Amino acid sequence: MTTDPRIATFRTLHQSGCFVIPNPWDVGSARLLVQLGFPALATTSSGFAWTLGRPDNRVTLDEALGHFRAIAAGVPVPVNGDFEGGFAVDPEGVAGNVTKAVATGIAGVSIEDSTGNAADPLFPFQLAVDRIRAARQAIDRSGTGVLLTGRSEGFIVGRPDLTETIRRLTAYADAGADCLYAPGIRTPADIAAVVAAVAPKPVNVLVGGDFTTVADLARTGVRRISVGGALARAALTGFLGAAREIAEHGTFVGLAKSLPFADIERSFS
Repeated sequence: MTTDPRIATFRTLHQSGCFVIPNPWDVGSARLLVQLGFPALATTSSGFAWTLGRPDNRVTLDEALGHFRAIAAGVPVPVNGDFEGGFAVDPEGVAGNVTKAVATGIAGVSIEDSTGNAADPLFPFQLAVDRIRAARQAIDRSGTGVLLTGRSEGFIVGRPDLTETIRRLTAYADAGADCLYAPGIRTPADIAAVVAAVAPKPVNVLVGGDFTTVADLARTGVRRISVGGALARAALTGFLGAAREIAEHGTFVGLAKSLPFADIERSFS
């Protein structure tokens, strides 16, 4: 199998320093981010779902795979695929779906441990670990070298327990995750604790608001920073603000703040 050189590039990015991996929601937004100089991109399950008129976690496996193919084929940089929970519960199902995902051209894939059930939001510990191990084995069998990120979702699904989050992330690291990620951790102390617990493996931190900086996270030892659906939210904020003005006031001031048509056209020429 011929390995995409972007996979090696992606792995190198995780070896030292700190980089931002922003999250486009379609090919156009992905190409604009590449033009701004970002060295890698990550898909966003929420941003993509919104383009289909659905809430997060409501796309199908085939839709997600098609999205990965489109983004990966549309840009020259590495792309990490937000694969939600692997579109399966049992480890065998996760492995089969990860095999399909790594054949789409992505350089990385993430698997999370949330169930989608508010009453019991995290998979049982051992099942969650086995799911990561199954994903690792599927990648190894593929021979692609795709980078695996293990995610623990407690802080964003109503279980903000740092001790349990660290227990899960360290177990995911032992099960073969190359990068560890706990969306929702925000305080410097919590972030530093996660970084120390899984070292020397790299940690991704989600930044969806103005609570930190790249420099501060780099000093804490974070290797990768993503923004999830925040850029998609920012785009929809501008869109809805201008549209509401038209609907409610019959004026068009918001449109005057837009980038000129010619500038956008040049970006895609």
